[in-house]
Amino acid sequence: MFFSVVIPTYNRKPILEKCLRALEAQHLSAGSVVRGYDVVLVDDGSTDGTLEWLEAHSTEFPHVRSLSQDHQGPAAARNLGVIKATGDTIVFIDSDLVVTENFLQAHADALVEGYRSVGSDRLFTYGRVINTCNFDRPTAEPYKVTDFSAAYFATGNVAIARHWLEEAGLFDTRFQLYGWEDLELGVRLKKYGLKLIKCPDAVGYHWHPPFSLEQIDSAIDREIQRGRMGVLFYQKHPTWEVRMMIQMTWLHRMLWGLLSLGGRLNESTMALFLQALIDRGKPQLALEIARIFLNWYNVRAVYAAYAEIKPQK
Repeated sequence: MFFSVVIPTYNRKPILEKCLRALEAQHLSAGSVVRGYDVVLVDDGSTDGTLEWLEAHSTEFPHVRSLSQDHQGPAAARNLGVIKATGDTIVFIDSDLVVTENFLQAHADALVEGYRSVGSDRLFTYGRVINTCNFDRPTAEPYKVTDFSAAYFATGNVAIARHWLEEAGLFDTRFQLYGWEDLELGVRLKKYGLKLIKCPDAVGYHWHPPFSLEQIDSAIDREIQRGRMGVLFYQKHPTWEVRMMIQMTWLHRMLWGLLSLGGRLNESTMALFLQALIDRGKPQLALEIARIFLNWYNVRAVYAAYAEIKPQK
């Protein structure tokens, strides 16, 4: 078994440095089934000096091979990484993830055990992702209930035999805006009967800056993008399950409409309250409350995008 860790990146140089150093520090146990690994970093048109920094520090990262492309989004970047990878097993992580030293070995152990229990390689392993705002010591964050994910295939921390990605057709590069490209591939992988094997020992710490009001505009934009990409997801897989995932149901429309008072609770009317929580050292609570109106933006974007494509039916 040879691992290729595929990482798309776009303007994340400070946390990317920690991500790559953690991957260089991997410990493989004696007699490991892992013959070796490389890291395929795909720069998606960064403008923050990522490639220049990596070239200047290349001796620190013997496992890293860097590729670059014009800014096309993570789907195209991951596809390029898989195509250029040398491994028979692909590990996907994001460039803002800092892993523990036994990360790859944990995935390998879970894959081997999964092959034995399933009787084939028709599976993938899904590691644990812990969200943190601690840039200096990201791995110090404990696991929280809010870190739980029920996603079937999310590329923040998965390992899978390369041939299944190729058979499923890789990522759909029409997903150029934010969201859903990995879960859409997951729907296709599920049709091949691949089983999700949880791998809690493969831990990655997903860093993001503490929530501030300055982030709200970009967060709203992401929700609008996610809504538009959600409709593309539904066009490809018009099922009730996908409608639930993208929040295109009367239940979601009613829920977030009621909680946001029809949009009256928004970034303007909630600003003072959110700032007060942040000032009291509770930025995460402020973010969770802000998700009320962020979800309302998302639901409205879904229905607006769906209205645009309905006449084409």
